[in-house]
Amino acid sequence: MTDTHPRLSLGHVTLAVRDLDRMVAFYTDVLGFQVSNRGEPVPGMGEMAFLTQDPSAHHQIVLVQTPEPPTRAFMLADHMAFRASSLDELRTIGQRLAAAEVTSVIPISHGNAWSLYFTDPEGNGVECFVDSPFHVAQPYADGLDLTSTDAEIAATTRSKIESLPEFQAFDDWRAAMAARLDGAQG
Repeated sequence: MTDTHPRLSLGHVTLAVRDLDRMVAFYTDVLGFQVSNRGEPVPGMGEMAFLTQDPSAHHQIVLVQTPEPPTRAFMLADHMAFRASSLDELRTIGQRLAAAEVTSVIPISHGNAWSLYFTDPEGNGVECFVDSPFHVAQPYADGLDLTSTDAEIAATTRSKIESLPEFQAFDDWRAAMAARLDGAQG
């Protein structure tokens, strides 16, 4: 394990909300966010809305419809997310979590990002992630094997998502979102 800590930047916030439509309206109408995707839930979660003002980020906020607040042990719907710069940094974080005996680590491929989800010592949800070169409609979740090479991870991800809705290069999605955001400003 290296002594150098990975440099992380805040990636997004995921909020459990009771009234999804009202919250989407607030964040879009009042604060100027755009919905980048809205989709059916993954098991155990309600409908999700992904919001952004940044064409380089698929989402800065995720709203998850939750009739009752989730327990702290379920970090996928209630967490803070930090962007790492590479899969090697994500691997280093995984090694540090293992050395710290954090047993709650869940590696996930979202198609547009590769993530490690875990809880801190007080049960707060944390995600560390790296953007992939792809975009696919969200939500999407699959397993992630960080023992694979970067090329293997990219090839596996691509093969699983290339036939799914909205599949494209993430750079193409970013350009289209930039145009959409610029149009919303005018």
